[in-house]
Formats: sequence, structure tokens, C-alpha cells
Amino acid sequence: MDNQELERLEALGSKVTEGKQYVVIKLGSEQFGIDIDYVDNIVRMQRITRVPKSQTYYKGVINLRGDVVPVMSMRIKMGMTPDEYTNSTRIIIAKFENNAYVGFIVDEVLQIVNIDNNTLEKPTFRKHNEYDNYLQGVAKENNTLISVLDLNIVVDEGENQ
Repeated sequence: MDNQELERLEALGSKVTEGKQYVVIKLGSEQFGIDIDYVDNIVRMQRITRVPKSQTYYKGVINLRGDVVPVMSMRIKMGMTPDEYTNSTRIIIAKFENNAYVGFIVDEVLQIVNIDNNTLEKPTFRKHNEYDNYLQGVAKENNTLISVLDLNIVVDEGENQ
């Protein structure tokens, strides 16, 4: 998915004006939402230069328009089986407040949806999985559950591990 596809998905998602927009990604059989405000770009899988002695979930760095961007495997970070790259595999380039970029490898980008924050249910369960801490909540979209991620916590926790 390139910028044109992202713009097309945004146009489809903007038909509903309430709520916030999320890019829905697929990791394994699960769907996750990423706040579109963080998404700078979505790029096809490309060559990643490995960085020695980094955490196992950091796959390395890529050169994106002259910027060196660290790339993280969301599957490994979430405790899933390692990535298997396909034609659908994408790297979501997220931009954070300090103008830092981080790439997240995902199995597939599905769509952009509007989720009303009032319908976003906060997790009330005990956090059994490592990745439960990364969730802002769970939303229902067309009879499908979407776990909404807090990318700040995903990245911050990554720096502490």
C-alpha cells in the first residue's frame, strides 16, 4: 500500500465524521487499530539493514527518503510467531511527538475505520499477555473486534526491555 492507497482509504473512512480514524492492520488472525494521526506512511516490505546487539523485535533500519528509520516486528513484540513476509506485508511508518520515526512490520493493512471513543471499551481483564499493556481498548466494527494499540507504550516499553 502506497500513499495513493492510504489517501483512498482515508477518503472512504471520512464518510463518517464522528470518532477517530484508525488504520486496521492484521497480525496473524487478529486485527489491531493504529491511530491514523501517528501514521506518516505505509510502505511495501523492503531490505532491512540489521543492527547488531539490538532487541530481538528490532529487525534493523531502513532508508526512507534520506532518513534512517528503525523497524520493529510487531509480531515478535507481541509474542507471536516470527514474521513470514508475503506480498501483503507492509511497514507502517509512525511519527511521534519528538519527530522520531519508527517502522512497524505488519502482516497486512486492511482498512481505515472510524471508531467513536465512547464505544471503545477499556480492557477490564487481568493482563495475562505481554501485549495486553499495549491496548487502549477494544472496538467492535461490523461484528469484528479490533484491539486498539497505544503506539507510545509499544515503543516506550521497547526501550526499557
